[in-house]
Amino acid sequence: MDGDLGDFLRSRRARIRPEDVGLPSYGRRRVPGLRREEVAQLAGVSVDYYIRLEQGRGPSVSDAVLDSIARVLRMNATEHSYLRAVARPSKKEGRRRGTPPGVRPGVQLLLDSMDRTPAFVLGPAMEALAWNALGDALHGFSGLPPARRNLVRHLFLEREGRDLYPEWNAVAAQCVATLRLSAGAHADNRGVRELVGELSLKSEDFRRLWADHQVRACLYGEKRFRHPVAGLLTLSYESLTLPETPEQTLVVYTPEPGSETAERLALLGSWASTSA
Repeated sequence: MDGDLGDFLRSRRARIRPEDVGLPSYGRRRVPGLRREEVAQLAGVSVDYYIRLEQGRGPSVSDAVLDSIARVLRMNATEHSYLRAVARPSKKEGRRRGTPPGVRPGVQLLLDSMDRTPAFVLGPAMEALAWNALGDALHGFSGLPPARRNLVRHLFLEREGRDLYPEWNAVAAQCVATLRLSAGAHADNRGVRELVGELSLKSEDFRRLWADHQVRACLYGEKRFRHPVAGLLTLSYESLTLPETPEQTLVVYTPEPGSETAERLALLGSWASTSA
C-alpha cells in the first residue's frame, strides 16, 4: 500500500536508541529513535539515497542495501522479509483482481477427513475459502454471506467476533500484524487493500493497531474461544501455506487429547451434525 515502506522504516528506526548502535546521544531530538542520517551512515549508503528510499521514490534497491538497513534497525526475520516485500512489490498479473484461485477438490477432501478437528483455508485477506464441519461449527462460516466470511472483519466489526475471544486484545494485535505481513506479500491484491481501507474507516482499534506497523507470522500457537454452544475451548493451531497456491493458508486447531476441550469439541461436533 502507498507509503507503507516509509512508514515502516520510520516506525523501526523510532524504536532504536542511538546508544543501542554505538552512537553518542547528543542534541535534542524532535522524535525518538535514530535520525535518517544516522541510519544511512550505519547502513553504508548516502543520506540522499536513504531519504529517497524512505519517501518511496528511490530506485530499485538491492538485497545488500536492504540487508544492511535491516541489520541497523535490528529487524527480525519476519520484519526483514516484510521490508523486502514492500521495498520491491511484485506485480503478478493473475492476482491483481484480488480473487484467489478456488480451493482444490483434494484440499476439501483433506479438510473433510479431519472430522475431529476444526480446520479451514484462508485467502490473503484472511477470508475463509473452505472449511470442514467443525471449522464451520466453531466460526459459523456457512451461515454468513461471502463478504462476511472474513476473520479480520468479523473480529473488529461484529459483536460476536469480540465475544468469541476471551483475550480479544491479544488476538486483535496478532491478527493485524499477520494481515500487514500478507499485505506486504500481496501488495497488488485488491481484496487486501479494500479490507484495510474499510477497517481503517470503521474501526478505531484497527486504525491504532495498523499504525503500529507490527508484522508477525501466525504459524502456530494457542488460542482460546468462548463458544456460545461449546463454552470455553483452548486449542492449539498450526498454519500451513499450500505449496501450489501460496495465497492460501490451511489452519488446523487441535485440542489436548483427553482434555475438557476435547470433550466439548466432540459435543460441538455432535451438535453440528444434529443441527445439519
